[in-house]
Amino acid sequence: MAESHPLLGMFLNAADGRFPPADGGTTVLPPLPGGLECSVAFTGHAVIATALPSSDVRAHGADGYGASMAPDFLRYLAGREGWIDSVDVILVARGAPGPGRLPERLDLANHPRVRHARALRADVCVYGDERGLVTLADGLAGRRETSVELDHPGSSGAGLGRSLLRDALARVPAGEPVFAAVAPGNARSLRAFLAAGYIPLGSEVIIRPQGR
Repeated sequence: MAESHPLLGMFLNAADGRFPPADGGTTVLPPLPGGLECSVAFTGHAVIATALPSSDVRAHGADGYGASMAPDFLRYLAGREGWIDSVDVILVARGAPGPGRLPERLDLANHPRVRHARALRADVCVYGDERGLVTLADGLAGRRETSVELDHPGSSGAGLGRSLLRDALARVPAGEPVFAAVAPGNARSLRAFLAAGYIPLGSEVIIRPQGR
């Protein structure tokens, strides 16, 4: 079995309420598999997974008080032509098996949401019904991760999204943490995740750097 990335342990500890010290500091970790790097912000502490030397990362101003998410710092990590994803809120909930088990949807392999998930995650499984779809996959640093898309978002979208997310948790063993990354500007999605029992842990940006 491949050795897990140290960032996975930090995510799991945070899910259990054990966060890095809020000391304004920065922890620098090795890069992620698949050519990805990231910047993660917990309260008062930054975590950077990169191939760049830790001394250079700190010299470019990374700290636990927001500088690790600053546009200039992210561009430094990515390089001039590197890809930078959006800043997302990190959320977590727990698996809760129950009667609402969603059917697997092999017919949705080419759905844009599924293609996006497969570009960043491994072992992507797709479930859904008339409300929409959810993916469950091995995401950032190997954590179990979900995403959701409704078929007909509208005035009742929050309720549909909430019920879909809860039914997706029934696909996960009891108590196992399930993470999600949600853009803070997507207020409807963020409200649905919070109403479904997800709690915030921090924020993150995924990077595919140039030339590394």
